[in-house]
Amino acid sequence: MREFDLSTAQWRKSSYSDGNGGSCVEVSDAHPGVVPVRDSKAPHGPALVFPATGWSTFIHAVKDGQFPAA
Repeated sequence: MREFDLSTAQWRKSSYSDGNGGSCVEVSDAHPGVVPVRDSKAPHGPALVFPATGWSTFIHAVKDGQFPAA
């Protein structure tokens, strides 16, 4: 398993996160070929790192409504 140094990563909240301060997903864009994702409520917790192509496919599916809202 490959490890990534995310100690200096710049994070941004997803535009799909709710605006009430909860359920916030943050992503970091400056990592070629991968997309780190974390829970904004746990900024010092773990981050998941997805291949950029897989993340892109997931985002397109969300935008197309393939995942119903809970």
